[in-house]
This record gives sequence, structure tokens and C-alpha cells, in this order.
Amino acid sequence: MEMAKTVRDAMTPNVHVVAPSDSLAEAAEIMSGEDIGSLPVVVNGRLVGVLTDRDIVVRAVAEHVTPESLNVGDVATRQPVTVAPDDDLDEALRLMGHHRVRRLPVVEDGHLVGMISQADLAAEAKERKVGEMVEEISKPD
Repeated sequence: MEMAKTVRDAMTPNVHVVAPSDSLAEAAEIMSGEDIGSLPVVVNGRLVGVLTDRDIVVRAVAEHVTPESLNVGDVATRQPVTVAPDDDLDEALRLMGHHRVRRLPVVEDGHLVGMISQADLAAEAKERKVGEMVEEISKPD
């Protein structure tokens, strides 16, 4: 079986998205129902942030703020690390390891076209490189 060469070959297209004005509780319900840990935050097709389950815990729950009283834009990570669909998988691996993230939005001309995750890369990339990425992501601060 031939290994995928670009992010486009391994990414998940047509992902669930939320808007900054959506309620945090609704976003959490989507995450739970779809069994996903992050949602791209999009305005008019353009990526403006990423909401992770960790964002919800650290910026809402741990601060004793009820998710119903916040919008996605209140807690989402702005200016997330992204990758382009024509980047090679090694670049996605490098970015994930360097920034210690498990998922990257895939952006083309400013528009979200998909997401690529550690699991997507593990299914496509060489085992040694995936092992190195997982080690980088998992390093303690």
C-alpha cells in the first residue's frame, strides 16, 4: 500500500464547525455526540480559532463559569497552528510535535478545508516518525 504524500490525502474533510457566537454548551454537546476533542471556529468559511475540550475545562469549568453563560468565542484558542492541504505529512508531523497539539486545521486560501489528527497521520505515516511526534507532544512542560 502506498503511503499518502500530502495532508490532503490523510485529512478529514467536511468537519463539524462552530461560530464564535455559538454557546459553549452546544459546542460541548457536539463534541460529546461526535466523540471529538476539538471544533474549528469559523466565520464565513474562514478559520478564526479552535475550540478544544481542554479550552472548555481550563477556561470555563475550572473558573467555575457555567458553559451555558459563555459563547465559543469567549474560550476558543485564537490563531491556531494550521497546515495547508498540499503540505507533506512530514510537515504536519513536525508542526504537531513542535506545538504539542494532536490536531491541526487544514486551511487553503484562509478557508477551512478539513482537519488532520494524530490518528490520521498514524494511519498514513511511517511508524518511526509517528512515534517521534507522539513523544514530542507528550513531553511535560
